[in-house]
Amino acid sequence: MWRDLSPVGRHPGSGGYRRFAWTAADSDCRSWFREQAEARGLAYEVDRNGNQWAWLGDPAAGDAVVTGSHLDSVPDGGAFDGPLGVVSAFAALDELRGRGVEFGKPLGIVNFGDEEGARFGLACVGSRLTAGRLGIAEAHRLTDADGITLPQAMEAAGYDPDAIGADPERLSRIGAFVELHVEQGRALDLNGDRVGIASAIWPHGRWRFDFRGQANHAGTTRLGDRRDPMLSYAETVLAARREARLAGAVATFGKIAVEPNGVNAIPSLVRGWLDSRAADQTTLDAMVTGIEEAAHDFAAEHGVELDVVRESFTPVVEFDHALRDELARILGKEAGLKVPVLGTGAGHDAGILSGTVPTAMLFVRNPTGISHSPAEYAAEDDCVAGVTALADVLEGLARR
Repeated sequence: MWRDLSPVGRHPGSGGYRRFAWTAADSDCRSWFREQAEARGLAYEVDRNGNQWAWLGDPAAGDAVVTGSHLDSVPDGGAFDGPLGVVSAFAALDELRGRGVEFGKPLGIVNFGDEEGARFGLACVGSRLTAGRLGIAEAHRLTDADGITLPQAMEAAGYDPDAIGADPERLSRIGAFVELHVEQGRALDLNGDRVGIASAIWPHGRWRFDFRGQANHAGTTRLGDRRDPMLSYAETVLAARREARLAGAVATFGKIAVEPNGVNAIPSLVRGWLDSRAADQTTLDAMVTGIEEAAHDFAAEHGVELDVVRESFTPVVEFDHALRDELARILGKEAGLKVPVLGTGAGHDAGILSGTVPTAMLFVRNPTGISHSPAEYAAEDDCVAGVTALADVLEGLARR
């Protein structure tokens, strides 16, 4: 499975993946998912929001146990973020069938669409729509860098954008959702553990900073006469790093747009996107406020106007304590596996669903700690350990 999926959407120059929602690469990933489902005799379906499902047993029976993740990527992303959870789901089912396990509950595998938000700027679109945490009107306004709207992209890919929306009936069938994911950090590796259980997802959000100055000639405009928004932006990037360090949190300006974007032109607009995350809401609020205040001071100093817009936000997610404890019991007592419990600063579909469905997460060791990069990595024996752990969990939750 890994060998078949590996080439899809991989850029020959960077070696990273460009599996963006409703593109040809995304279509190839979706075809792969369907082929895996049908090869195992699973019932395959696509919901109103474009999420793919594969079922063993009748989901209408309710109290289903579901696992899976996503197949899309960030720009030049790694091979494991998302796909490891989907591949491991099918591999765990194969393992359980090999054990001769008889299930007393329906078992589902899911591929949520547009988890990374790389194309339309909003993460977890498929799960947000399904959980009713993204409105139809708001979704229809989502636009990519080329001006193509989400409805236009879906329609071009052969899906009905008018059908999207909350799907409470589908979610009501799910008794537990367990998402396996490569760890996006080094906590497991530093402690020598292969697999861990998630405790919570840090609150996090995305803010857009629009610095507006005055375009002018780079060679003839005196430094003292300039209203250069790039200076204010650059100082704000450094301020974000300083505020994050003081708060024990993280803040990143990872995306920028410049107008008119000429080598010999002073910019008229510098637009930067801030990603901020912290262990708790109070710390996050204080950090972002500090960054905004510093940015306004820098803008005033350089004669630049500044607008700050919060584009998305996800509060802290505490995973279902009973389900989390059950995973620890299954892996710790029945499988004899040492399983640390750790928090994460990364968002996931499991976090989106947690307000409606009992959810939990398993992490697989990432020795480099690198993610959202071609250097993202998990060793094969650790991936196998993840599959075994997931199979143990699914057996414990869904067997007769």
